[in-house]
Amino acid sequence: MRGPSLRLARWHNHANAVGAPPALRHWLTDTGSLTVKLSAHSAAFRLQRLHQYPATCLADEAAALGLARPGRVQEREVLLRCDNTPVVFGHSVVPVSATAADWPLFGALGERPLGTTVLFSDPLVARSDLQFARLQPSHPLAQRARRAWAGAGAGATQDDLSEQAVLFARRRLYRRRHGLLLVTEVFFPSVLALAQAGHLIKNDE
Repeated sequence: MRGPSLRLARWHNHANAVGAPPALRHWLTDTGSLTVKLSAHSAAFRLQRLHQYPATCLADEAAALGLARPGRVQEREVLLRCDNTPVVFGHSVVPVSATAADWPLFGALGERPLGTTVLFSDPLVARSDLQFARLQPSHPLAQRARRAWAGAGAGATQDDLSEQAVLFARRRLYRRRHGLLLVTEVFFPSVLALAQAGHLIKNDE
Protein backbone atom coordinates (compact mmCIF):
# COMPACT_ATOMS: atom_id res chain seq x y z
CA MET A 1 0.00 0.00 0.00
CA ARG A 2 1.13 3.54 -0.69
CA GLY A 3 0.14 7.07 0.22
CA PRO A 4 -3.22 7.69 1.92
CA SER A 5 -4.10 3.97 1.96
CA LEU A 6 -1.48 3.43 4.68
CA ARG A 7 -3.51 5.75 6.89
CA LEU A 8 -6.52 3.43 6.69
CA ALA A 9 -6.98 0.14 8.52
CA ARG A 10 -8.70 -3.00 7.31
CA TRP A 11 -11.12 -4.01 10.03
CA HIS A 12 -12.02 -7.69 10.24
CA ASN A 13 -14.76 -9.54 12.07
CA HIS A 14 -12.45 -12.36 13.22
CA ALA A 15 -9.19 -12.04 15.15
CA ASN A 16 -7.56 -14.76 13.03
CA ALA A 17 -7.54 -12.36 10.08
CA VAL A 18 -5.02 -9.97 11.67
CA GLY A 19 -2.34 -12.53 12.59
CA ALA A 20 -1.91 -11.37 16.17
CA PRO A 21 0.56 -13.25 18.41
CA PRO A 22 -1.16 -16.13 20.25
CA ALA A 23 -0.41 -14.50 23.62
CA LEU A 24 -2.38 -11.42 22.54
CA ARG A 25 -5.48 -13.22 21.33
CA HIS A 26 -7.26 -13.45 24.69
CA TRP A 27 -6.81 -9.70 25.17
CA LEU A 28 -8.21 -8.93 21.73
CA THR A 29 -11.16 -11.31 21.85
CA ASP A 30 -12.37 -11.03 25.45
CA THR A 31 -15.90 -9.63 25.34
CA GLY A 32 -16.01 -8.49 28.97
CA SER A 33 -14.79 -5.27 30.52
CA LEU A 34 -11.16 -4.59 29.61
CA THR A 35 -10.82 -2.44 32.73
CA VAL A 36 -11.83 -5.34 34.97
CA LYS A 37 -9.46 -7.72 33.17
CA LEU A 38 -6.51 -5.34 33.40
CA SER A 39 -7.21 -4.71 37.08
CA ALA A 40 -7.12 -8.45 37.71
CA HIS A 41 -3.68 -8.69 36.06
CA SER A 42 -2.00 -5.89 38.00
CA ALA A 43 -1.51 -4.59 41.50
CA ALA A 44 -2.45 -1.04 40.52
CA PHE A 45 -4.64 -0.06 37.58
CA ARG A 46 -5.10 3.54 36.47
CA LEU A 47 -6.91 5.27 33.63
CA GLN A 48 -5.10 8.43 32.49
CA ARG A 49 -7.21 10.81 30.42
CA LEU A 50 -5.18 12.44 27.65
CA HIS A 51 -7.90 14.69 26.23
CA GLN A 52 -11.60 15.01 25.50
CA TYR A 53 -12.79 17.62 23.00
CA PRO A 54 -14.55 18.18 19.63
CA ALA A 55 -12.66 16.78 16.64
CA THR A 56 -13.13 15.20 13.21
CA CYS A 57 -13.42 11.42 13.16
CA LEU A 58 -10.82 9.35 11.33
CA ALA A 59 -11.38 8.32 7.73
CA ASP A 60 -11.93 4.66 8.60
CA GLU A 61 -14.40 5.54 11.38
CA ALA A 62 -16.91 7.48 9.28
CA ALA A 63 -18.74 4.51 7.76
CA ALA A 64 -18.94 2.71 11.11
CA LEU A 65 -20.60 5.81 12.56
CA GLY A 66 -23.07 6.05 9.67
CA LEU A 67 -21.41 9.16 8.22
CA ALA A 68 -20.94 9.72 4.48
CA ARG A 69 -17.56 11.35 5.17
CA PRO A 70 -15.43 12.17 8.23
CA GLY A 71 -17.52 14.46 10.41
CA ARG A 72 -17.51 16.20 13.77
CA VAL A 73 -17.41 14.10 16.91
CA GLN A 74 -16.63 14.35 20.58
CA GLU A 75 -13.30 12.55 20.95
CA ARG A 76 -11.83 11.04 24.12
CA GLU A 77 -8.37 9.46 24.33
CA VAL A 78 -6.88 7.69 27.35
CA LEU A 79 -4.01 5.50 28.47
CA LEU A 80 -4.75 2.39 30.49
CA ARG A 81 -1.85 1.78 32.86
CA CYS A 82 -1.01 -1.30 34.91
CA ASP A 83 1.55 -0.82 37.68
CA ASN A 84 2.32 2.54 36.03
CA THR A 85 3.15 1.00 32.63
CA PRO A 86 0.90 1.92 29.67
CA VAL A 87 -0.61 -1.21 28.18
CA VAL A 88 -3.55 0.08 26.08
CA PHE A 89 -4.30 3.31 24.22
CA GLY A 90 -8.05 4.03 24.15
CA HIS A 91 -9.83 6.18 21.55
CA SER A 92 -13.59 6.86 21.73
CA VAL A 93 -15.77 9.01 19.48
CA VAL A 94 -19.41 10.11 19.68
CA PRO A 95 -21.00 11.95 16.69
CA VAL A 96 -22.16 15.45 17.55
CA SER A 97 -25.67 14.39 16.49
CA ALA A 98 -25.90 12.40 19.74
CA THR A 99 -27.69 14.19 22.56
CA ALA A 100 -27.06 14.36 26.28
CA ALA A 101 -29.98 11.97 26.70
CA ASP A 102 -28.22 9.42 24.50
CA TRP A 103 -24.90 9.44 26.41
CA PRO A 104 -25.53 11.43 29.61
CA LEU A 105 -22.23 10.60 31.34
CA PHE A 106 -19.80 10.76 28.43
CA GLY A 107 -18.88 14.41 28.90
CA ALA A 108 -18.27 14.09 32.63
CA LEU A 109 -16.22 10.89 32.88
CA GLY A 110 -12.93 12.51 33.85
CA GLU A 111 -10.57 9.63 34.63
CA ARG A 112 -13.33 7.12 35.31
CA PRO A 113 -13.35 4.14 32.93
CA LEU A 114 -15.97 4.30 30.20
CA GLY A 115 -16.59 0.55 30.32
CA THR A 116 -17.42 0.05 33.98
CA THR A 117 -19.13 3.44 34.30
CA VAL A 118 -21.39 3.22 31.24
CA LEU A 119 -20.92 0.42 28.73
CA PHE A 120 -21.27 -2.63 30.99
CA SER A 121 -23.59 -1.20 33.63
CA ASP A 122 -26.38 0.44 31.61
CA PRO A 123 -29.10 -1.93 30.31
CA LEU A 124 -29.95 0.55 27.54
CA VAL A 125 -26.55 0.08 25.88
CA ALA A 126 -26.47 -2.32 22.89
CA ARG A 127 -23.10 -3.66 21.68
CA SER A 128 -22.02 -4.77 18.22
CA ASP A 129 -19.50 -7.56 17.57
CA LEU A 130 -15.81 -6.78 17.96
CA GLN A 131 -13.69 -5.90 14.92
CA PHE A 132 -9.93 -6.29 14.69
CA ALA A 133 -7.10 -4.61 12.77
CA ARG A 134 -3.34 -4.39 12.30
CA LEU A 135 -2.42 -0.72 12.45
CA GLN A 136 0.49 0.23 10.20
CA PRO A 137 2.97 2.79 11.62
CA SER A 138 1.45 5.54 9.45
CA HIS A 139 -2.09 5.02 10.73
CA PRO A 140 -3.24 8.03 12.80
CA LEU A 141 -4.10 5.92 15.84
CA ALA A 142 -0.73 4.13 15.75
CA GLN A 143 0.98 7.52 15.64
CA ARG A 144 -1.11 8.88 18.49
CA ALA A 145 -0.49 5.75 20.56
CA ARG A 146 3.27 6.11 20.11
CA ARG A 147 3.18 9.77 21.08
CA ALA A 148 1.17 8.89 24.19
CA TRP A 149 3.68 6.15 25.03
CA ALA A 150 6.61 8.52 24.58
CA GLY A 151 5.02 11.07 26.89
CA ALA A 152 3.88 8.59 29.51
CA GLY A 153 6.83 9.09 31.87
CA ALA A 154 7.82 6.59 34.55
CA GLY A 155 7.30 2.95 33.74
CA ALA A 156 7.03 3.42 29.99
CA THR A 157 10.67 2.76 29.11
CA GLN A 158 10.89 -0.92 29.97
CA ASP A 159 9.72 -1.92 26.49
CA ASP A 160 11.07 -0.48 23.26
CA LEU A 161 8.13 0.55 21.08
CA SER A 162 9.65 0.47 17.59
CA GLU A 163 8.61 3.22 15.17
CA GLN A 164 8.11 0.56 12.51
CA ALA A 165 6.19 -1.99 14.55
CA VAL A 166 2.62 -2.92 13.69
CA LEU A 167 0.17 -2.42 16.56
CA PHE A 168 -2.93 -4.56 17.02
CA ALA A 169 -6.28 -2.98 17.76
CA ARG A 170 -9.91 -3.81 18.26
CA ARG A 171 -13.06 -1.72 18.14
CA ARG A 172 -16.73 -2.02 18.97
CA LEU A 173 -19.76 0.13 18.20
CA TYR A 174 -22.21 0.90 21.01
CA ARG A 175 -25.70 2.33 20.74
CA ARG A 176 -27.76 3.97 23.46
CA ARG A 177 -31.17 5.30 22.45
CA HIS A 178 -30.35 7.10 19.15
CA GLY A 179 -26.69 7.81 19.86
CA LEU A 180 -23.64 5.89 18.59
CA LEU A 181 -20.30 5.51 20.34
CA LEU A 182 -17.25 3.88 18.72
CA VAL A 183 -14.53 2.62 21.08
CA THR A 184 -11.12 1.58 19.73
CA GLU A 185 -8.40 0.00 21.88
CA VAL A 186 -4.79 -0.21 20.68
CA PHE A 187 -2.66 -2.74 22.54
CA PHE A 188 0.96 -2.04 23.40
CA PRO A 189 3.44 -4.98 23.48
CA SER A 190 3.72 -4.42 27.25
CA VAL A 191 0.30 -6.05 27.73
CA LEU A 192 1.92 -9.43 26.99
CA ALA A 193 3.86 -9.25 30.26
CA LEU A 194 0.53 -8.99 32.07
CA ALA A 195 -0.72 -12.13 30.35
CA GLN A 196 2.38 -14.01 31.49
CA ALA A 197 2.09 -12.69 35.03
CA GLY A 198 -1.59 -13.60 35.23
CA HIS A 199 -0.82 -17.14 34.01
CA LEU A 200 1.88 -17.61 36.66
CA ILE A 201 -0.35 -16.31 39.46
CA LYS A 202 -3.16 -18.65 38.43
CA ASN A 203 -0.84 -21.67 38.45
CA ASP A 204 0.40 -20.83 41.96
CA GLU A 205 -3.06 -20.66 43.50
